[in-house]
Amino acid sequence: MKTVSILGSTGSIGASTIDLLLANPEQYRVRAIVGGKQGALLARQAVALKAELAVISDAGGYAELRDALAGTGIEAACGIAAVTAAAALPADWTMAAITGAAGLPSTLAAIRRGGAIALANKEALVCAGDVMLRAMRAHGATLLPVDSEHNAIFQALADGNRERVERIILTASGEPFRTATLEQMRVATPEMALRHPTWTMGAKITIDSATLFNKGLEVIEAARIFAMAESDVGVIVHPQSVVHGIVCYSDGSMLAQMGAPDMRIPIAHALAWPARIPTSSPRLDLAALARLDFAEPDEGRFPALRLSRAALRAGGAAPTILSAANEVAVDAFLGRRIGFLEIAAIVEAVLDRLGAPAADTLEAVLAHDAAARADAADRVGRAAA
Repeated sequence: MKTVSILGSTGSIGASTIDLLLANPEQYRVRAIVGGKQGALLARQAVALKAELAVISDAGGYAELRDALAGTGIEAACGIAAVTAAAALPADWTMAAITGAAGLPSTLAAIRRGGAIALANKEALVCAGDVMLRAMRAHGATLLPVDSEHNAIFQALADGNRERVERIILTASGEPFRTATLEQMRVATPEMALRHPTWTMGAKITIDSATLFNKGLEVIEAARIFAMAESDVGVIVHPQSVVHGIVCYSDGSMLAQMGAPDMRIPIAHALAWPARIPTSSPRLDLAALARLDFAEPDEGRFPALRLSRAALRAGGAAPTILSAANEVAVDAFLGRRIGFLEIAAIVEAVLDRLGAPAADTLEAVLAHDAAARADAADRVGRAAA
């Protein structure tokens, strides 16, 4: 049996991972699951999975977790140190799905003990790419991308002809403001921005999809996962969200991975790799789809792509600063303290001020992350006033 741990089990990626594990109980044994604040939910997951350990990062939910697990034989723990310790437990496969900079220490701990790391935490490679990739090489860990776009590229590269790849293309839904004017976006509410027509995701990533910051972060991540130059990572708008990624080869061939917009598909691929397991995900009906549309992204209306590419080219801590400022700005928009278009404006201002200092250790990354958050929060406060 393959031993697995889940970092971020109570989020949407964690929940989909648990669905797959419960459907294939004879193949997997769960060592540890880690959640944020929801003690009761984490306890239910631990019992269903027969996990050895359940860790909640927020001490406020610990009593609920501990009491719910009393008598089950499942160990309960809480706190940041316990999260990192759980990530370091020996396991064949770890889902790294704790979002934001909060997920960096535990992801690095999992990498340092080796095994396969299913990476769903964009920030690991966006904010701390050099640190994470250096640790991957040093400890012999295997990186399995979980984002649907990166997983698609990973699958399309399976023939091994990496030296014959000209470029890769990530697809973006462009929703929900794909056809909106700047004036319509200027007055957009959080409710409008959260109406994604195809993907069901958490609030932060849904807003990132609306601004295209999600795609910008994915460009940075793809360049690092697949060792590609920024100019060789393309983005194309594809509203149907069934073509997830394309690899373009030097002979003119283009290999595209397709599937229903269901995160269980890329998670299942990473979980079973190099084999495959069945899922209950919907199957594509191409005749019913009838058409697939593609268009160039409009960087005038969606400056997030331009800012992300500039941060990737600048290197150093620029991607860290971009990601941190964006998190603060998105939170402010969801809290109705700034407008939709101000998200990118605040990120650009923070980038302009803080630049691209060196970030070759996790401590340096976290320091730049904190500085960017403070600067962005100050700008949010002035904008809200």
